[in-house]
Amino acid sequence: MGTHAHGKKSRRRGRKRLVDYPRTGRSGVRRWLPSWRQLVGTAGLFVLCVAVLFICVYVSVDIPDENEAARREANVYYWSDGTQMVSTGEVNRQNVELDQIAPSAVHAVIAAENETFYEDSGVSPKGLARAAVSMARGQETQGGSTITQQYVKNTYLSQDQTVTRKVKEFVIALKLDRKKSKDEILKGYLNTSWFGRGANGIEAAAHAYYGIPAKQLNPSQGALLAALLKGAELYDPAVSAANHERARERWAWILDRQVGVGLMTKSERAKYRTFPEPRKRSRSTSLGGQTGYLVDVANRYVKQSTGLTDEELARGGYEIHTTFDRGKVRGLERAVRRVLARDTDPKKRAADRFLQVGAASFRPSDGAVLALYGGPDATEHFTNNADTSGVPAGSAFKPFVLAAALQNGLSVREQPVVEARLADHAPGVPRGTLADSRYAADGTLRLSGGAADPDHPTLRQALVGGGNATYVRLGTDVGRDKVRRTAVAAGLLRQSMGRLEPAFSVGTSTPSAIRMATAYGTFASAGVRHDPYSVTEVLKDGESLPGLAPPPAQRALDQDVARQVGDALRAVGRDVGVDVPAGRTGDQDRLKSAWFAAYTKDMSTAVTLFRLRPDEPQLLPMSGVAGKKSGRGNVLPPRIWQEYVGGAHGAGKGR
Repeated sequence: MGTHAHGKKSRRRGRKRLVDYPRTGRSGVRRWLPSWRQLVGTAGLFVLCVAVLFICVYVSVDIPDENEAARREANVYYWSDGTQMVSTGEVNRQNVELDQIAPSAVHAVIAAENETFYEDSGVSPKGLARAAVSMARGQETQGGSTITQQYVKNTYLSQDQTVTRKVKEFVIALKLDRKKSKDEILKGYLNTSWFGRGANGIEAAAHAYYGIPAKQLNPSQGALLAALLKGAELYDPAVSAANHERARERWAWILDRQVGVGLMTKSERAKYRTFPEPRKRSRSTSLGGQTGYLVDVANRYVKQSTGLTDEELARGGYEIHTTFDRGKVRGLERAVRRVLARDTDPKKRAADRFLQVGAASFRPSDGAVLALYGGPDATEHFTNNADTSGVPAGSAFKPFVLAAALQNGLSVREQPVVEARLADHAPGVPRGTLADSRYAADGTLRLSGGAADPDHPTLRQALVGGGNATYVRLGTDVGRDKVRRTAVAAGLLRQSMGRLEPAFSVGTSTPSAIRMATAYGTFASAGVRHDPYSVTEVLKDGESLPGLAPPPAQRALDQDVARQVGDALRAVGRDVGVDVPAGRTGDQDRLKSAWFAAYTKDMSTAVTLFRLRPDEPQLLPMSGVAGKKSGRGNVLPPRIWQEYVGGAHGAGKGR
């Protein structure tokens, strides 16, 4: 029995185990301590397993397509002087090339985020290990990623802080570093990073914080933007005093760090000792005030001229350079607000409620639209009053009837009967006499000269006050179809023309303020019409889109015709206290609107006033607007024009 048991023990002692653990032949604590061979073997096995796992992950993880948010850009609109007006879109981003970013700003980012960027393989093993440790402790994963890894996170992955996402980020960064150049990765990172204030990418950030493109950032400003990459909510200096202190400290550290890594000299660093205070926080994507109306007009012109669709514009990435003059836009808005605040009282006068103003300024020499007033606020009043139809022109339309008579002639009802056609210099009708001829409502024309006759006002006098019956008859004798052709040739749109009935000649047509300013501008430019344009250039990925050359000039009226109409319009201007050619609605007009259109040497402006209840298409009566002596609101458009143009040019001081 004892011999048998001893034999079993011997066999067990002689049999080798694959892993001698717990260790045989040892006792106590030493039995449970692994040998150095076991330690080395275990470590080697672990490394082998990790390597195999990494190879499997590396093979299985591909570089995905860019996520939708990374592809989305803003459309950026610029004033005529090249400064940024607004950026629009869900994502405020404008992608730029690396050479469109100040080198000092690039250096600041590299020094702050990844000084070995140009030498490393695109990854930070320490960052991955830190993420694993944090996850094991139940904490959120930490930063420490390279620029390449951050670019991968911005462009290809979500912003989730998980080990799985970090592993994918690590692998994709390795692959991307082999596929793309360092400059391509750096450009992508700078265009996709979050800088706060709604700004995605350094170009949007430069505008949001300093109102300049990224190419104009100085080293000090670039260092502050680089500081924001650590967390804009903590480092935007305008948010709080604590933020300001943090931002100032990191800004100084980044400048010093650039010296330490050889990206800036000590002498250059010494130039930047004052903290570069950014401008106050603002919503750069706001379409409030007049901005929304300007963007609307610019977009319509871009689509009409280039063939871009709404969908293509919505994808973003376009730089849209407009003709809008920032000073004139603000001056026009200020003029409207001042006159309405001074001369109307909607709380006390029911007739002053629901007043709407539309206005536009146009440069006759080339057709550029300089300014618009579309309403009180584009985010609240969505219809653009400067570019809408439906508001009758009234007596402001009469100059086109006079122009048609001068251009086309009419039968003179006096013996001998002659054709008074200026262009042909008909026998018996001296040049320039027609506008000063007396033309009665019965069609009797008496050539200029002779005693004043209250029953036979001149055509010039009939423009100023009253005279509707005279112009109704004049339109009939000239031919209302010819009047329509003349108005369209001058710049009004065919679809805005009223029906060819007797009242057509006294303003049943409904042009927009933009088109009224355009047509009056034809008189200003000696009969040459320039169609309105609002965009000078559209860039996409640095390339100009075709189709945006200014519309070509066209001869609409004989030069002498335009001059005579202009001379006649000066009487209207003098009637309201300005020495410029002007047209307006008058007391005889029974239409539900008031207009004033006039031009100076370099600008034609039209202002319209009407009453419209929200969500109701019918215009409301103008009786009583601005008080009993206002002529149903007719005094307000000239006052707006004087406030606007007088303030800008020192002209039109009278009332």
